[in-house]
Amino acid sequence: MTGGKKGVNIRTRAEIDMARRAGHLAADVLRMIGEHVKPGVTTDELDRLCHDHIVNELKAVPANIGYHGYPKTICASVNHVICHGIPSDKKLKDGDIVNIDVALIKDGWFGDTSRMYCVGEPGILAKRLVRTTYDAMRAGIQQVRPGATLGDVGHAIQTVAHAAGFSVVREYCGHGIGQIYHDEPQVLHYGQRNTGLKLAPGMVFTVEPMINAGKRETKELSDGWTVVTRDRSLSAQWEHMVAVTETGFEILTPWPDGLGDYAAIEPVVSAASPADAAAATAVA
Repeated sequence: MTGGKKGVNIRTRAEIDMARRAGHLAADVLRMIGEHVKPGVTTDELDRLCHDHIVNELKAVPANIGYHGYPKTICASVNHVICHGIPSDKKLKDGDIVNIDVALIKDGWFGDTSRMYCVGEPGILAKRLVRTTYDAMRAGIQQVRPGATLGDVGHAIQTVAHAAGFSVVREYCGHGIGQIYHDEPQVLHYGQRNTGLKLAPGMVFTVEPMINAGKRETKELSDGWTVVTRDRSLSAQWEHMVAVTETGFEILTPWPDGLGDYAAIEPVVSAASPADAAAATAVA
């Protein structure tokens, strides 16, 4: 490992192998839990299932338990909860949307990823928000390549979100990850092209946009963790770990159960600018 710009680690091939292993295991937790997300189940039960899978099946360590005092294995953020929702005995109901965010440690390396799940049959707005947020994450990741900037990533994300009439949460961001859970760089989900940190091979970080159906303002509840939309509008989030390669990017948290009807996240092969490429992925 060598130090990069502004203290950002440049990972060796062996280190990226370790990050990849942890990322794949984290993604497997989200594969496992999908069939259990249904009306009537509590987020506490989902938390228990994830904990047991991490410990007993994957032989890994749940990274969230005790992290700055956090009490659970997963974050389960339902409907207007933006992030850090604490699992509880509240039951999911038909029409809910929920983000499950999981992190684990395997041999000293962190894996961190999240997915949206639809409970039963959500409404049209909820479905559109979930898919647009995925498309925003996808657009951001597609800008990752040597010589691009974090501003390119953020600009691509906000281009997709704003084209759909949604807003981007600004108080929370992606982050470097490896042997430290939240490391440099900070990955904003908005920004200007050609600004910010220039990307280089060996950088590893998360891209995890939080998109609101209404206004972008947030509110933290009295539990010190749960963050909700101030206007009570719906919110959605997706998260992947990404490594910068010599020619583009590698997703370190690929879905082991396939993409379903979501678009693959592949490099944009085009002479267009990063902004043009981002706009091309926008889904109204």
